[in-house]
Amino acid sequence: MGKGLIVSIVLAYLLGSIPVSYIFGKLFRKIDIRKYGSGNVGATNAVRVLGLKLGLPVLALDILKGAASVYVAKLLIGSNPILLALIGLVAILGHNYTIFLSFKGGKGVATSAGVFIVLTPISFLCAILTFVVATWISRYVSLGSILAAAVLFLSNLIINIHNGFSDIVYLVLTGLVALLVIARHTANIKRLLSGSENRLTFKSKEKK
Repeated sequence: MGKGLIVSIVLAYLLGSIPVSYIFGKLFRKIDIRKYGSGNVGATNAVRVLGLKLGLPVLALDILKGAASVYVAKLLIGSNPILLALIGLVAILGHNYTIFLSFKGGKGVATSAGVFIVLTPISFLCAILTFVVATWISRYVSLGSILAAAVLFLSNLIINIHNGFSDIVYLVLTGLVALLVIARHTANIKRLLSGSENRLTFKSKEKK
Protein backbone atom coordinates (compact mmCIF):
# COMPACT_ATOMS: atom_id res chain seq x y z
CA MET A 1 0.00 0.00 0.00
CA GLY A 2 2.95 2.34 0.68
CA LYS A 3 3.94 2.67 -2.97
CA GLY A 4 0.33 2.81 -4.08
CA LEU A 5 -0.40 5.59 -1.59
CA ILE A 6 2.53 7.67 -2.78
CA VAL A 7 1.51 7.20 -6.41
CA SER A 8 -2.10 8.11 -5.53
CA ILE A 9 -1.06 11.29 -3.72
CA VAL A 10 1.25 12.46 -6.51
CA LEU A 11 -1.30 11.60 -9.19
CA ALA A 12 -4.11 13.35 -7.30
CA TYR A 13 -2.08 16.53 -6.95
CA LEU A 14 -0.99 16.53 -10.58
CA LEU A 15 -4.50 15.81 -11.85
CA GLY A 16 -5.95 18.49 -9.61
CA SER A 17 -3.27 20.91 -10.76
CA ILE A 18 -4.18 20.73 -14.45
CA PRO A 19 -5.38 24.32 -15.19
CA VAL A 20 -8.09 23.39 -17.67
CA SER A 21 -9.52 26.89 -18.14
CA TYR A 22 -6.03 28.32 -18.72
CA ILE A 23 -5.29 25.62 -21.32
CA PHE A 24 -8.63 26.18 -23.07
CA GLY A 25 -8.07 29.94 -23.12
CA LYS A 26 -4.67 29.51 -24.72
CA LEU A 27 -5.76 26.83 -27.20
CA PHE A 28 -9.09 28.22 -28.38
CA ARG A 29 -8.94 31.99 -27.71
CA LYS A 30 -5.19 32.65 -27.65
CA ILE A 31 -5.59 34.50 -24.34
CA ASP A 32 -4.42 34.18 -20.75
CA ILE A 33 -7.70 33.80 -18.88
CA ARG A 34 -6.04 35.18 -15.75
CA LYS A 35 -6.07 38.61 -17.40
CA TYR A 36 -9.83 38.66 -17.97
CA GLY A 37 -13.00 38.54 -15.91
CA SER A 38 -12.24 37.77 -12.28
CA GLY A 39 -8.72 36.61 -13.17
CA ASN A 40 -9.53 33.22 -11.68
CA VAL A 41 -8.70 29.95 -13.46
CA GLY A 42 -11.86 28.19 -12.32
CA ALA A 43 -14.88 27.10 -14.33
CA THR A 44 -16.99 30.17 -13.46
CA ASN A 45 -14.52 32.56 -15.03
CA ALA A 46 -14.19 30.19 -17.99
CA VAL A 47 -17.94 30.49 -18.62
CA ARG A 48 -17.77 34.25 -18.15
CA VAL A 49 -14.79 34.83 -20.43
CA LEU A 50 -14.82 31.92 -22.88
CA GLY A 51 -18.57 31.40 -23.15
CA LEU A 52 -20.73 28.33 -22.53
CA LYS A 53 -19.34 26.24 -25.39
CA LEU A 54 -15.91 26.23 -23.78
CA GLY A 55 -16.89 26.96 -20.20
CA LEU A 56 -19.06 23.88 -19.75
CA PRO A 57 -16.33 21.46 -20.90
CA VAL A 58 -13.97 23.22 -18.49
CA LEU A 59 -16.48 22.63 -15.70
CA ALA A 60 -16.87 18.97 -16.64
CA LEU A 61 -13.11 18.41 -16.77
CA ASP A 62 -12.55 20.16 -13.44
CA ILE A 63 -15.14 17.84 -11.89
CA LEU A 64 -13.52 14.86 -13.59
CA LYS A 65 -10.14 15.75 -12.06
CA GLY A 66 -11.52 15.23 -8.57
CA ALA A 67 -13.55 12.14 -9.38
CA ALA A 68 -10.70 10.45 -11.27
CA SER A 69 -8.22 11.13 -8.47
CA VAL A 70 -10.34 9.32 -5.89
CA TYR A 71 -11.47 6.56 -8.24
CA VAL A 72 -7.91 5.69 -9.27
CA ALA A 73 -6.85 5.79 -5.62
CA LYS A 74 -9.57 3.26 -4.82
CA LEU A 75 -8.10 0.91 -7.40
CA LEU A 76 -4.57 1.36 -6.06
CA ILE A 77 -5.06 1.42 -2.30
CA GLY A 78 -8.58 0.14 -1.62
CA SER A 79 -11.48 1.80 0.17
CA ASN A 80 -9.81 3.07 3.34
CA PRO A 81 -11.87 6.21 4.19
CA ILE A 82 -8.98 8.08 5.79
CA LEU A 83 -6.68 7.54 2.81
CA LEU A 84 -9.38 8.34 0.27
CA ALA A 85 -10.26 11.52 2.16
CA LEU A 86 -6.59 12.47 2.05
CA ILE A 87 -6.42 11.82 -1.69
CA GLY A 88 -9.55 13.90 -2.28
CA LEU A 89 -8.15 16.79 -0.28
CA VAL A 90 -4.86 16.63 -2.18
CA ALA A 91 -6.71 16.83 -5.52
CA ILE A 92 -8.65 19.89 -4.34
CA LEU A 93 -5.48 21.57 -3.09
CA GLY A 94 -3.86 20.79 -6.43
CA HIS A 95 -6.61 22.74 -8.18
CA ASN A 96 -6.43 25.62 -5.71
CA TYR A 97 -2.63 25.78 -5.68
CA THR A 98 -1.53 24.43 -9.03
CA ILE A 99 2.15 23.81 -9.57
CA PHE A 100 1.71 24.75 -13.22
CA LEU A 101 0.71 28.38 -12.48
CA SER A 102 3.04 29.31 -9.61
CA PHE A 103 0.65 27.74 -7.08
CA LYS A 104 -2.20 30.12 -7.93
CA GLY A 105 -5.33 28.26 -8.99
CA GLY A 106 -9.09 28.22 -8.68
CA LYS A 107 -11.44 28.03 -5.72
CA GLY A 108 -11.91 24.28 -5.74
CA VAL A 109 -15.68 24.04 -6.09
CA ALA A 110 -15.87 21.91 -9.25
CA THR A 111 -12.97 19.66 -8.27
CA SER A 112 -14.51 19.22 -4.81
CA ALA A 113 -17.73 18.18 -6.51
CA GLY A 114 -15.86 15.45 -8.37
CA VAL A 115 -14.32 14.18 -5.15
CA PHE A 116 -17.66 13.98 -3.35
CA ILE A 117 -19.45 12.36 -6.28
CA VAL A 118 -17.30 9.34 -5.50
CA LEU A 119 -17.01 9.59 -1.71
CA THR A 120 -20.37 10.95 -0.53
CA PRO A 121 -22.85 10.92 -3.42
CA ILE A 122 -25.92 11.77 -1.30
CA SER A 123 -24.28 14.85 0.19
CA PHE A 124 -23.06 15.78 -3.27
CA LEU A 125 -26.60 15.63 -4.67
CA CYS A 126 -27.86 17.87 -1.86
CA ALA A 127 -25.05 20.33 -2.50
CA ILE A 128 -25.42 20.42 -6.28
CA LEU A 129 -29.18 20.96 -5.99
CA THR A 130 -28.52 23.85 -3.62
CA PHE A 131 -25.94 25.29 -6.01
CA VAL A 132 -28.24 25.10 -9.03
CA VAL A 133 -31.25 26.63 -7.28
CA ALA A 134 -29.29 29.39 -5.51
CA THR A 135 -27.34 30.31 -8.63
CA TRP A 136 -30.41 30.21 -10.86
CA ILE A 137 -32.38 32.50 -8.58
CA SER A 138 -29.61 34.93 -7.64
CA ARG A 139 -27.30 34.68 -10.67
CA TYR A 140 -24.43 34.75 -8.19
CA VAL A 141 -22.19 31.72 -8.65
CA SER A 142 -20.25 32.70 -5.54
CA LEU A 143 -23.40 32.62 -3.41
CA GLY A 144 -24.40 29.27 -4.89
CA SER A 145 -20.93 27.88 -4.19
CA ILE A 146 -20.89 29.09 -0.57
CA LEU A 147 -24.37 27.73 0.16
CA ALA A 148 -23.54 24.44 -1.56
CA ALA A 149 -20.42 24.06 0.58
CA ALA A 150 -22.46 24.63 3.74
CA VAL A 151 -25.15 22.16 2.65
CA LEU A 152 -22.48 19.59 1.77
CA PHE A 153 -21.31 19.62 5.37
CA LEU A 154 -24.77 19.85 6.96
CA SER A 155 -26.17 17.00 4.89
CA ASN A 156 -23.20 14.83 5.79
CA LEU A 157 -23.69 15.75 9.43
CA ILE A 158 -27.30 14.58 9.24
CA ILE A 159 -26.21 11.34 7.58
CA ASN A 160 -23.64 10.75 10.31
CA ILE A 161 -26.13 11.44 13.08
CA HIS A 162 -28.44 8.90 11.47
CA ASN A 163 -25.77 6.19 11.14
CA GLY A 164 -24.05 6.75 14.45
CA PHE A 165 -21.12 8.72 12.94
CA SER A 166 -19.83 5.69 11.07
CA ASP A 167 -18.64 8.02 8.27
CA ILE A 168 -17.05 10.62 10.52
CA VAL A 169 -13.94 10.78 8.30
CA TYR A 170 -16.03 12.13 5.44
CA LEU A 171 -17.80 14.48 7.84
CA VAL A 172 -14.44 15.97 8.78
CA LEU A 173 -13.48 16.19 5.11
CA THR A 174 -16.71 17.94 4.12
CA GLY A 175 -16.18 20.37 6.99
CA LEU A 176 -12.63 21.14 5.92
CA VAL A 177 -13.61 21.58 2.29
CA ALA A 178 -16.57 23.79 3.21
CA LEU A 179 -14.27 26.04 5.23
CA LEU A 180 -11.73 26.08 2.39
CA VAL A 181 -14.36 27.00 -0.20
CA ILE A 182 -15.78 29.77 1.98
CA ALA A 183 -12.29 31.10 2.75
CA ARG A 184 -11.46 31.19 -0.96
CA HIS A 185 -14.63 33.28 -1.48
CA THR A 186 -13.77 35.97 1.07
CA ALA A 187 -13.51 38.69 -1.57
CA ASN A 188 -16.78 37.53 -3.14
CA ILE A 189 -18.53 37.70 0.24
CA LYS A 190 -17.39 41.30 0.66
CA ARG A 191 -18.70 42.15 -2.81
CA LEU A 192 -21.99 40.38 -2.13
CA LEU A 193 -22.47 42.42 1.03
CA SER A 194 -21.63 45.66 -0.79
CA GLY A 195 -23.80 44.78 -3.80
CA SER A 196 -20.88 44.91 -6.23
CA GLU A 197 -20.55 41.19 -7.00
CA ASN A 198 -20.76 40.26 -10.69
CA ARG A 199 -23.81 38.27 -11.74
CA LEU A 200 -23.39 35.26 -14.00
CA THR A 201 -23.77 35.90 -17.70
CA PHE A 202 -23.42 33.46 -20.56
CA LYS A 203 -21.80 35.68 -23.16
CA SER A 204 -18.11 35.62 -23.92
CA LYS A 205 -16.39 38.97 -23.57
CA GLU A 206 -13.68 37.92 -25.99
CA LYS A 207 -13.75 38.04 -29.73
CA LYS A 208 -13.93 34.60 -31.19
